[in-house]
Amino acid sequence: MRETAAVLTVDRFLTSDAKTAHGLVRGPSRFEIVALVDAQGAGRDAGELLDGRKRGIPTFASLEELLQSGRRPAWVVVGVATSGGVLPESLRKPIASALERGIGAVSGLHQVLSDEPDLRAAAERGKARIIDVRKPKPRAELHFWKGEIATVRAPRLALLGTDCALGKRTTSQVLAAALRERGLATEVIYTGQTGWLQGCRFGFVLDSTPNDFVSGELEHAIVSADRELAPELIVLEGQSALRNPSGPCGAELLLSGGARGVILQHAPARKFFEDQEHLGNVIPPLASEIALIGMYGARVLGIALNHEHLPENERAATRERIARETGLPTVYPLLERLDPLIDVVARYAKEERRA
Repeated sequence: MRETAAVLTVDRFLTSDAKTAHGLVRGPSRFEIVALVDAQGAGRDAGELLDGRKRGIPTFASLEELLQSGRRPAWVVVGVATSGGVLPESLRKPIASALERGIGAVSGLHQVLSDEPDLRAAAERGKARIIDVRKPKPRAELHFWKGEIATVRAPRLALLGTDCALGKRTTSQVLAAALRERGLATEVIYTGQTGWLQGCRFGFVLDSTPNDFVSGELEHAIVSADRELAPELIVLEGQSALRNPSGPCGAELLLSGGARGVILQHAPARKFFEDQEHLGNVIPPLASEIALIGMYGARVLGIALNHEHLPENERAATRERIARETGLPTVYPLLERLDPLIDVVARYAKEERRA
């Protein structure tokens, strides 16, 4: 039975900072999410706030209001992922208040809650636990790349993007669920804190892992999943983008993880890399990203579109234009059926499966 949790965003649920909260509201989740704490959405269902679909998760203006309602979660989860992983000061008080009441706190931020004197003291007073998902592993627990990836039978599919905060993790989960419904045994390798929070069994937090061990941790997760579950396909959750100046990432999945197929996530209405508008850092054209991936020895099988800031009356034409220009199946994962992607991925899995 899953433990209960409330997600804290305070006033950021309707921003891109709340992608962790969005993932937990959409599901899956390691915890049973029983409430959202966000002042701007108080009184409404969290799912309805997110995408118009009610999910039975009420929203409260504060932790105090949540507790006064008679609900007492076992945990509060920090639902935001800020630039640099810094704890917003607006979240400090409700986290401390929860800890003093004996409610545990879970965070995926780089700023380690258990290293904060006031929060550590609050946890001690309330005899509550703090779980810092992004706290680096001890050196003795890290794995170095050994080349065991060559023994993996299951084909790997990388979910890459042209920028960060595009929905790569969400698409990984949605696609994997759809493939399982089609009858294809599929396992997701998480590479970020939200993947752990969503209950994925295999993976690691890439951006809190020393660089020398990133390839090894990735290989270890893939090899473990292949040996223990023998899936027909392994989906690798991507981070950032190959050419994002603030944190290039993705080559590891192709080279160290051996992914030969890629679903590429793209936001047609986004011109600049996130938070780099003032620097003028333009996202490279989609065609050049596809070509770059090809130089790594992988092929893009389809395009997953993020519809942010794209007027509803332009979405269909935009999808058709991109499909025509790339010659690839193109869908909006959160708006429509994934059949075009499922078909091409299923064929890829069959072709690449090792005997």
